[in-house]
Amino acid sequence: MVIGMEKWRKRIGYGAGDFACNLVFSTMASYLLFFYTDVFGITATVAGTLMLVTKIIDAFADTGMGLLVDRTNTRWGQGRPYFLIGAIPFAVFTILTFIVPDFSMGGKIVWAYVTYCLLNIAYTVVNIPLNTIVPRLTSDNHERNWLVSTRMICALIGTALVMTITNPLVNFFGKGDTQKGYLITMTIYGVAAVIVFVFTFMNTKEVVPPTVERGKSTFKEDLKGLTGHALIFFILNFLYFALFVIRNTTVIYYFTYNLGRTDWLTFVGLFGILSGLPMLLLLPWLQRKLPKKNVLLLSTVIYIVGDLMIYFGKTSPVLLIAGLAITGLGIYGIFGTTFAIQPDIIDYSEYKNNKSIAGMIAAFQGFAVKISLGLGSALVGVFLQLGGYVPNATQTPKALSYIEVSFIWVPLAICLLIGITMLYYKLDAKRSVMDTELNRRRNLLNNNVVNL
Repeated sequence: MVIGMEKWRKRIGYGAGDFACNLVFSTMASYLLFFYTDVFGITATVAGTLMLVTKIIDAFADTGMGLLVDRTNTRWGQGRPYFLIGAIPFAVFTILTFIVPDFSMGGKIVWAYVTYCLLNIAYTVVNIPLNTIVPRLTSDNHERNWLVSTRMICALIGTALVMTITNPLVNFFGKGDTQKGYLITMTIYGVAAVIVFVFTFMNTKEVVPPTVERGKSTFKEDLKGLTGHALIFFILNFLYFALFVIRNTTVIYYFTYNLGRTDWLTFVGLFGILSGLPMLLLLPWLQRKLPKKNVLLLSTVIYIVGDLMIYFGKTSPVLLIAGLAITGLGIYGIFGTTFAIQPDIIDYSEYKNNKSIAGMIAAFQGFAVKISLGLGSALVGVFLQLGGYVPNATQTPKALSYIEVSFIWVPLAICLLIGITMLYYKLDAKRSVMDTELNRRRNLLNNNVVNL
């Protein structure tokens, strides 16, 4: 019973870190563009350019943070200290980003660039360690799967909470003053994030040391630790987040114009998130019974089936809801399994190339994600433009067809690419051999330290 409680304390402690991240990240994804254009007072073009430029800067910040984590050696571990180091800056820059200063337009744009860029960097400081720490929390593969699933569930809860309460909180605190409403709401989110990051720090402990003695190494030397499977992992992240952003961006267009169901939009947004919860709860069991490759391939098939149900069920509310539920199961199955293979990728670099580069792997993963989010959003814009989309108007058959392609067929094609990529993943069969060899190296390293 005590062991079970300890495991759950660690699982919830770790997962809560992504809940804290998503209090702010999901708000930025859902509301920041509206805040910049309708509250802060800059144009959509300036806001869009700002978000693109800061994403590029953030991608390089990910790389730098990954290298820093790999070179960190404290009594609290490699990644864990950054939950404390980054917590307060994360809250401070969250608040500053949602302040509307009484500056000229040029001054406001500079303020927006500086504060949003610093917020993204602060997010990187706490998020990259969250991606690297799992192999240091436990060497038990099944427990790692539980940690990742718990993290995904906490992230989902954070996203659902933000989507549900942000507007009501802005209205409640603002009482007609939207600037005030956003500032108070985001201050609450920032302070809550600090408390949760402290909770994560207190309830996690890095107990599995690397099998490689920490020493000075160059970026070029660390690059030699990357394997072909790391490349597969980066491609999977690029494809998954392209799928995620394209589907989430186009769902409002498809249900508004192709289906004429604007009354469904709130339900579709929340249901699309919560429908993935059963899959996240089921993933640790599935990953214990089946190779992770098979679980991910199964998830892609599930998504494709749901996608086709939405397409063929245009006039049937029952089929539409069922299709949304099934695509939710599929997309979160892909999501959870992609993150679950990350500890295997990190271990494989230690096993094959004798390199402890968890931070670098997380950094390149983050780089792939940021580029994917940017290109995915851009692709949707290109398709809408090619179709001749006109906002708030009756769309032409050509525009409707391009919206349909963006919502149904592009995600389906991405799922096929995810499946093809995963066919090259071979680490499930190597897991047992890797565990044996890495444990042998750890014991040998510990004995050498004791003898010294």
